[in-house]
Amino acid sequence: MSLTVQVLAALVLGLIAGLTVREYPAAILLRLIDLIEPIGVLWVNAIRMTVIPLVVSLLITGVASSASLRAVRGIGLRAIVTFVGLLLFAAVVSVVVVPPLFTWLHIDRAATASLQPNPADASAAAAQVPTFAEWVTALVPTNPIRAAADGLILPLVIFTLALALALLTLPSSRREPVVAFFAGLGDAMLVVVRVVIALSPIGVFALMLPLAARTGGSVAGALGYYVVVMSVAQLVVIAFLYPVAAFVGGVRIAAFARAVFPAQAVAFSSSSSLASLPALIDGANRRLGLLTQVSDVVLPLAVSTFKMGLPLMWITAAVFLGRFYGIALTPMQLVVVALTAVLTSFSTPGVPHGWLLVISPLVATMGIPPEGIGLLIAVDAIPDMFATTLNVTGDMTAATIVARKQDVAFADVTT
Repeated sequence: MSLTVQVLAALVLGLIAGLTVREYPAAILLRLIDLIEPIGVLWVNAIRMTVIPLVVSLLITGVASSASLRAVRGIGLRAIVTFVGLLLFAAVVSVVVVPPLFTWLHIDRAATASLQPNPADASAAAAQVPTFAEWVTALVPTNPIRAAADGLILPLVIFTLALALALLTLPSSRREPVVAFFAGLGDAMLVVVRVVIALSPIGVFALMLPLAARTGGSVAGALGYYVVVMSVAQLVVIAFLYPVAAFVGGVRIAAFARAVFPAQAVAFSSSSSLASLPALIDGANRRLGLLTQVSDVVLPLAVSTFKMGLPLMWITAAVFLGRFYGIALTPMQLVVVALTAVLTSFSTPGVPHGWLLVISPLVATMGIPPEGIGLLIAVDAIPDMFATTLNVTGDMTAATIVARKQDVAFADVTT
């Protein structure tokens, strides 16, 4: 069986076993759950321990490598600006659209009472929510090591970006050893991550069994609702991209739809943006008539680094977990989630469920139990299909925008 099938099977088995224990709470079964539950916690902790070194190493190697130096010129610079603009657009749409979609999610608080934080912890977490001024001043960490230890991803990312940009100014003889160190660190962390992901069926079963035993069928209904909301929200953002391509990219909506559809079909069926690259290039060149010097640079760069669906996925996951565990996220916390997603989108590890690995320390700082990330990994297969489709639609949108800017640049040169 594929890993996805194994994880889904573990989810179902854990749910059935947990419901059975809830129905027949024999003492021996309850003791067995107490023995199995720490396995799930250990698995989540294994995920969390890789996040900080992985994000830092991928950001530094991505920004400070010689390949990035070549990319941050001409068309590549326009592409990066376009990527950031589209990510901010996706973040704004997500913050506006996603939270209302969860107003219809009903959580049986009586069934999930054992999952709720105690009032003292909840009050302490609420007291730690910063004001806008405090949040702005905390963006630049006085101690990046402390920020890493506390799981403060956004300040850590800002420090890492500053370090990577500073490395760009150094001679190659001084820069390359540092980049090589972080490249080796990132590769080693990816090995650890792949091992942890391979253990997903065990971890998911160990998480689902005690959760289902305590909450009954509420967890299954809530996860199903999450999958539907995540999929619908991504379809909404995809629909927004068509007029963006028309008004900003200067192409007709019908022509854009015909050009991007083959790549969308490949992306949806394979859950791979890279696999859709040939269809993207063919649609951009043959159907939209974009400049080949634009599509040949922008589209490979986009499928390898640009993940437009990430802000939406992070916002949806954070809002759902907050609702599930009875923790109300403030607008400021949603803004932090969105901005962190934008800044880390270029360094999300290219492994299954990589986006969920990176968000785990962030939700933990908001008082949300990180064990919830393991449950989202178990049902990530369907949302991932829609997310990949959103990503390739964003790739084609970015290509149309850069192509139009490039046409204007050529016109300025000729005049």
